[in-house]
Amino acid sequence: MKKQIFLIGLLLVFIAEIIALILFAVQTPDFSQDTVAVNEVVQSVTQDFNSMEKHKNSTSLDYVVLDNDGNLLYKTKSGLSESANQAIARRDTVLDITIDDAVVGKVIVYNDGAQTLQSQKQTAITVLAVAIGIQCAICIGYAVYMHFTLIRPFNKLKGFAERVAGGNLDIPLDMDRRNLFGAFTESFDIMRSELKKARIAEAQANASKKELVAKLSHDIKTPVASIKAVSEVGLAVTGNGKDKANYTQIISKADQINTLVTNLFTATLEELQQLTVTPSNIESRQVKTMLENADYLHRADIPDIPECLLYADSLRLQQVFDNIFANSYKYAKTEIIVTAEKSDNQMDVIIEDFGGGVKAEELPILKEKFKRGSNSANTEGAGLGLYISDYFMKEMQGELSIENGAQGLKVTVSLHLSGKN
Repeated sequence: MKKQIFLIGLLLVFIAEIIALILFAVQTPDFSQDTVAVNEVVQSVTQDFNSMEKHKNSTSLDYVVLDNDGNLLYKTKSGLSESANQAIARRDTVLDITIDDAVVGKVIVYNDGAQTLQSQKQTAITVLAVAIGIQCAICIGYAVYMHFTLIRPFNKLKGFAERVAGGNLDIPLDMDRRNLFGAFTESFDIMRSELKKARIAEAQANASKKELVAKLSHDIKTPVASIKAVSEVGLAVTGNGKDKANYTQIISKADQINTLVTNLFTATLEELQQLTVTPSNIESRQVKTMLENADYLHRADIPDIPECLLYADSLRLQQVFDNIFANSYKYAKTEIIVTAEKSDNQMDVIIEDFGGGVKAEELPILKEKFKRGSNSANTEGAGLGLYISDYFMKEMQGELSIENGAQGLKVTVSLHLSGKN
């Protein structure tokens, strides 16, 4: 508040000085002379005209006395006009000296009003200019002071806040108690330190949760595998049609649980950066075996695969096909068409069902984590299968494409050929 009053007062004085300077500069000069003193000069000169060598100036005026021929008889100081024409040009007062009604000479009274006024103006302008200059220097000094004590510290705090908002909690804030924000810098740095601690604690907690999920996922798979094995034995030895249907249903649900747990486990490992994909050269005939393994309900006629050498991870590619067929089993529940096409640098395995597909606007989100189409509202699932499959394909330098085909959802698995860039 005090600084605001100082600035306002300084500004008002500055404006007042400028107004005074303008008024003084444009005022009309007064060149009139003291008529009483002029008359006194005329009378004294008239009395002493015949003996001007004895004449003495008894006034404050300067003047020159001339005879009718223009000869100089007397002057109070040098530099005065010695002719009537010069006197008129300088606006001096020219009066006749009359003795016995006869003009015997002239007295020229020097008019110093203009010179005095000019001197006064010059003095006033100099004083005002110096005062304004001092005030400008004060203002500039104050502005520099405000820059170093207010503006620059504020910009530093602003940059610090932007770094914190961007997640950079490692760079401390320089503390300077000399500026106006000195009392806050230490608190801001304490805040940064506490946020960093909180973020580290949160990351550790999340990692612990993910590790727990990964462990539970692994532990769940063991009893599920046992249930499936026992059910497969029961299906093989029973002759009862109803029991066969029940065993088949148990095996199907066990596979469904196993797929969900595998996807959850895989997604957790990926976030923990423990999921490895190690592509190598594999023969294309292995792809047919993988497709047959994935189609355990035998809903597709697996074609022959063009002979070539592919760059892929056999384990992860099997998971990709497993996820695609599992999705078709759950959502379409129809026959599946599988085709394979080879080009110059890749081979495409196209898997298409007859389930009607999904809405066009939902296609881009199917490869995102925990995202499913609107047709899956009443179907169990976590929305991880295509997300994980897309991750695997990218790690193998391939691609997973999803689109609506003529009758249903069409998924294309593009595998990179070995030795092709």
